[in-house]
Formats: sequence, structure tokens, C-alpha cells
Amino acid sequence: MMQVYVKGSTEAVQLYQKAFDAKLISEYKNDDGSYMHAELDVFGQILALSESREEKKITGNIMQFCLHFGKGNVDKIHKAYEVLKEDAKVQYPLGPVSYSPFMFGLVDKFGVSWCLFE
Repeated sequence: MMQVYVKGSTEAVQLYQKAFDAKLISEYKNDDGSYMHAELDVFGQILALSESREEKKITGNIMQFCLHFGKGNVDKIHKAYEVLKEDAKVQYPLGPVSYSPFMFGLVDKFGVSWCLFE
């Protein structure tokens, strides 16, 4: 299971559902409607999300969600890129790299780092 803590967990769940055609399989909400804990099925893997209660962002974070889809999944990678790139810091635009014909890397608007490739 992968776990992420973000500010704006309700919006993040909606974004990741759209980006990955993910199903919300478990949810526990805080009194303010944010997620104490939510679990999404992302292509057979569990992505857990919780509302961050930290006021300060942690610096020096080198963690990244890196998803290798294998051949024949360009459409999934392209869709995720189109959804996640909004208000993101794109580090590697969608395209070929030395180890993959189709890849992107970005930090989404919630500060989560993603790398998806075929």
C-alpha cells in the first residue's frame, strides 16, 4: 500500500479517481468532511490518502510514486498526464526517454511526485 498525506484530501481523491480510473474502496471522514483515511484502487494497487494536519511542508522529501505500466498502456499514461498536469510542476513532459518510449514526471498540485512510464 502507498500512503500520502495532502492538504485538500477530498479534491485529491477526486483528481486521482479521474487520473487513474480509480475506485474508492474505503473511506473514513473527519468532522470537516476531509479524509481521515481513504483507499483508492489504482490499477490493482492501493493508494491511501489522508488529510495532512501539518501546517509546514516537509522539505527535502525525495519520495516519488513511480508506476511502470508495461507495453500497450500508453492510453492510461496519457490520461493520467492530462489530468495530473493541471497546476502541477512538470519536470519531464510526456515523451520518450532513454529507458521508455512514453514517460512523464511531475509534482502535482498537492505536492505529490509522480513518474509514470511504459
